[in-house]
Amino acid sequence: MSDTSSSKYIIELKNVSFVYGEGTPFRSEALTDVSVGIERGTVTGIIGHTGSGKSTLVQLLNGLIKPQSGTVLLDGRDIWADPKKIGQVRFRVGLVFQYPEYQLFEETVWRDIAFGPRNMGLPEDEIKRRVSEAMAFVGLDEKLADASPFELSGGQKRRVAIAGVIAMEPEVLVLDEPAAGLDPMGREEILGGVWSYQRRKKSTVVIVSHSMEDMARFCDRLIVMCGGRVSMTGTCADIFRQADRLTEIGLDIPQITRLIFALKARGVDIDTDIYTIDRAKAVIEEMIKQKRSGSRC
Repeated sequence: MSDTSSSKYIIELKNVSFVYGEGTPFRSEALTDVSVGIERGTVTGIIGHTGSGKSTLVQLLNGLIKPQSGTVLLDGRDIWADPKKIGQVRFRVGLVFQYPEYQLFEETVWRDIAFGPRNMGLPEDEIKRRVSEAMAFVGLDEKLADASPFELSGGQKRRVAIAGVIAMEPEVLVLDEPAAGLDPMGREEILGGVWSYQRRKKSTVVIVSHSMEDMARFCDRLIVMCGGRVSMTGTCADIFRQADRLTEIGLDIPQITRLIFALKARGVDIDTDIYTIDRAKAVIEEMIKQKRSGSRC
C-alpha cells in the first residue's frame, strides 16, 4: 500500500467490524462497518452511551485487538500488514486504559514511567529526559520520583500511568475515560495537562469520555458512537447544535449549552453555538456591554 501520510488523517478505520464471542452463544457485535478518521494534530473526543463501541474502537487504533473485517490505517498503512511489527505500532499509538492506576507495578514512580522508553531501547540520557518531561506534563512533583506508586493518592497514580505512556512520545495518545472517578480538581489537572501536552507537542490525542462538559472544553472534534456505528462526526459546534439528535441516541449536550438554548427560547437574541462556560461568559458580557452602551444614547 502506498504511503498517504500527507492525508489529514493520521489514523483511519475503513469498513471495520469487530465481534466478541464469535461462534458462541454469547456473540456480540461491537462495531459494524465503521469508517472514520482521526485528524492530525487535533484532540478528538469519542462519545456514546455504554455499549456503543467506544472502548472497542480505541483498542483497534493501536492493534490491541484485530478487526474481523476492514482495515486500520496508520499514516496510510495497514497496521496489520505485518503482524510481527504490531509492537512498533503500539509505540507510535499509546493507549491509556480506563483506571490505568491498576496497571502500575514498578517499585518507584520513576521506574514505572521509564518502563516504556526503556523497552524502546533508548539510551539512558534520553530516558531521563522523557521521564522528567512526562512528569512535568501531568503535574507530578519530581520529589515523587523515588516514591512507591502504590503510596500515592488515586489522582497521582492516574498521572503516573498517563506519564508512562507520554514518556514514549507516541504520535497518537489515546485515553479511555482518563478522568473517570476523579473530583473536579482532579479532572482539571488530568485533562488540562493532556491538553497542554497536545498543544506543545502538536501531537494527536483521542479521548473517550461520558462528560459532555469535558469534551466541549478540551476537544477540537467529536466522534459520536451509537450501536456500534459512527452516528456523527464534526467540530464541537457541529455536534452540540444537534441537541435533538443527541437526545434521541441517549446523550446530552453541555449544561451551559442547554442554558443558552433556554435563553433563546425565551426570546434572547444569542448565538446557540456556545458550549463552554468561558465562551458563554464572554458573549453575555459583550451583550450586557452593548445594551448599556445603547441605553446611554
